[in-house]
Amino acid sequence: MFTGIVQAQGRVSARVQRGGGCRMRIDCAELQPHRWHEGDSVAVAGCCLTVLDLDEDGFSADLSAETLTRTSLGQLREGDPVNLEPALAAGDRLGGHLVTGHVDGLAEVVSIQPSGESRIFRFRVPGDLARFVAEKGSVTLDGVSLTVNAVDDDAFEVNLIPHTLKVTTLGRLDAGAVVNLEVDLVARYLDRLVEMRGKA
Repeated sequence: MFTGIVQAQGRVSARVQRGGGCRMRIDCAELQPHRWHEGDSVAVAGCCLTVLDLDEDGFSADLSAETLTRTSLGQLREGDPVNLEPALAAGDRLGGHLVTGHVDGLAEVVSIQPSGESRIFRFRVPGDLARFVAEKGSVTLDGVSLTVNAVDDDAFEVNLIPHTLKVTTLGRLDAGAVVNLEVDLVARYLDRLVEMRGKA
């Protein structure tokens, strides 16, 4: 479980194909990965991965063909930055919202508009996920917990403050880019509950 509060930006330092999947190396000395344990979970651009081969500079993770196909991780190349958040530990502060690291789909940047020192990003989401996005609700984009400012059919807007633009990879996005989207966990379970009650 995660919170959507990015703790550092790592960098892809190697990528080796393994059948339909690959093993990816991510450098992130700032997070002191040698203090983690092999088998721990870490959110990489919002996708929950299992850490392997830990040392002082970073870690590796195996990515399945499914992960490469259904998330933006398949587009990563050596040198690309990624948002990182180690798994939530008991007693940690829940600064964002409950995030599982299970990517629901890809959201596309439609437009970016300045708003003072902030920027308003407009994203388009797959039609089957649009119903889970609500004004003033939460979404996770590339591992970043954000509040939805406005919703219009299959599109929504978020306001990114200077701090978020600086400490996450979202500040590097241009129109047409895609990001990993995880909809609010509570919204998904409520939708399922309503669906089942309708069948009762």
